Amino acid sequence: MQNKYNLEGPQGTKPRKRLSGTNIMLYGTLLVVAFYYLLPLYVMVTTSLKGMPEIRAGNIFDLPVDITFEPWVKAWSTACTGLNCDGLSRGFWNSVSILVPSVALSIAIASVNGYALANWKFKGSEVFFTILIFGAFIPYQVMLYPIVILLREVGLMGSLWGLVVVHTIFGMPILTLLFRNYFTSLPDELFKAARVDGAGFWGIYFQVMLPMSLPIFVVAMIIQVTGIWNDFLFGVIYTKPDIYPMTVQLNNIVNSVQGVKEYNVNMAATLLTGLVPLIIYFASGKLFVRGIAAGAVKG
Repeated sequence: MQNKYNLEGPQGTKPRKRLSGTNIMLYGTLLVVAFYYLLPLYVMVTTSLKGMPEIRAGNIFDLPVDITFEPWVKAWSTACTGLNCDGLSRGFWNSVSILVPSVALSIAIASVNGYALANWKFKGSEVFFTILIFGAFIPYQVMLYPIVILLREVGLMGSLWGLVVVHTIFGMPILTLLFRNYFTSLPDELFKAARVDGAGFWGIYFQVMLPMSLPIFVVAMIIQVTGIWNDFLFGVIYTKPDIYPMTVQLNNIVNSVQGVKEYNVNMAATLLTGLVPLIIYFASGKLFVRGIAAGAVKG
């Protein structure tokens, strides 16, 4: 009688060795890249915790002997950013005042645009989408002066709301692309079933699409927060000294030529400026990856 069990040995592919040549090359490359990016961060953090006498000794890679947080306090509250010597604190709140409405408006408008382009096709929708995406590849420098004229004519030049409008408009093309591709990747049967049940444009958007779209909203939020918070060009052109964002004030601190060059304060100010997008990214990193994998870059 033929044995019903397979006694020929294990089947399937042979497991790979953990220390194969490919793995060594892969992990070696990752370690080199990680070292390349982490070394400047290490220097910035250690320098920001040193006093100036220790920095003048020239041991840039050494850990601080006497840790001090005075450079951080000075960068936040008393460092001179031009005529004012109130540190980065004023610029921080200016950046928050710019960031919150800019992110909210751009994501809200772009999500509706992407939803409409994905599920409510209209005559000329593809042409409209092509023109919108084309706008994402026009260099910002080409539009600087025309936007100055437009903001001046509507009375928003040199104001926080003028900069909010600029960030909202420039974030529209790429965010619309993200939302359109994400909504296109969702099962079409959900949309059709909601239509059969009598739901309209806004009913489907709020009751069907939004509950399923948390990952792509996180992707859009991270992109906008990073871009808007780190922006320098628009901030220095479309605002004025009293309402400069944090990045412009950081530039004023670092490039100040008055008195002694305080490298520890400069490093602390740089780290303080970059903390917000860094914290948001690490807090929502998993959702960011889910959003990308779920169709954020799907054509």
